[in-house]
Amino acid sequence: MENSRNARDDAAPKVAVVTGAGSGIGKAVALAMLEAGYRVVLVGRRENALQDVASESTADGRALVVPTDVTDADAVGRMFARAVSTWGRVDVLFNNAGISAPSIPWHAMSARQWRDVVDVNLNGMFFCLQQAFRVMKDQSPMGGRIINNGSIAAHAPRPNAIAYTATKHAVSGMTKAVSLDGRPYDIACGQIDIGNAATDMADAFAQGILQANGQVASEPLMDVRIVARAVLHMASLPLEANILFQTILATKMPYIGRG
Repeated sequence: MENSRNARDDAAPKVAVVTGAGSGIGKAVALAMLEAGYRVVLVGRRENALQDVASESTADGRALVVPTDVTDADAVGRMFARAVSTWGRVDVLFNNAGISAPSIPWHAMSARQWRDVVDVNLNGMFFCLQQAFRVMKDQSPMGGRIINNGSIAAHAPRPNAIAYTATKHAVSGMTKAVSLDGRPYDIACGQIDIGNAATDMADAFAQGILQANGQVASEPLMDVRIVARAVLHMASLPLEANILFQTILATKMPYIGRG
């Protein structure tokens, strides 16, 4: 007999896991999903920040705070188990958590600085991909959607950003691999590459940031809620369709022609 907790009730809200949900793009996407009626698992290292996001939403009982270090594979497994035990399934993963290293010449980076970025941006994303895939292929109805947060850096680097750039290129490879390997299980995997969304992390862009020609210049930003709407659009597609790669950026940012 089919496990009723694992069965998809089309009348029930879909379940989404959002990593890095305590701030920035993750927070904006989590709030947009809650507003759109999703049940959302808010994932991040800082419980207080996640609780603040849950409190900011008017969703009644549809936000589940699960503090998790995505670099800990066992902790990620427990987080997905908690999502399934609470709501029966996972329909969407927004695989968003990421960090960058200090903007210094790459040959001056410490091994620790390199490993910290790789651990979150590559290993952490892989652990979340792996657990989401396991849940989605075994649930009934089978399938789901994974949306990886890439970056403009997945296409063109900024100066002094080798670790961030390398990991975001790697995310693109994982997106392609999971998109292919997910086909037999109705798992769609796509990537959103974001340029200059207005978050705390991007404040420096508006104040002035090093350009490829060695100059420091202010760059335009776009409202982070625009990004959230783009992620919602990707999440809303039927599983027979997939946006493999979507690039969304501030229209006048120096990306095309960078360098």
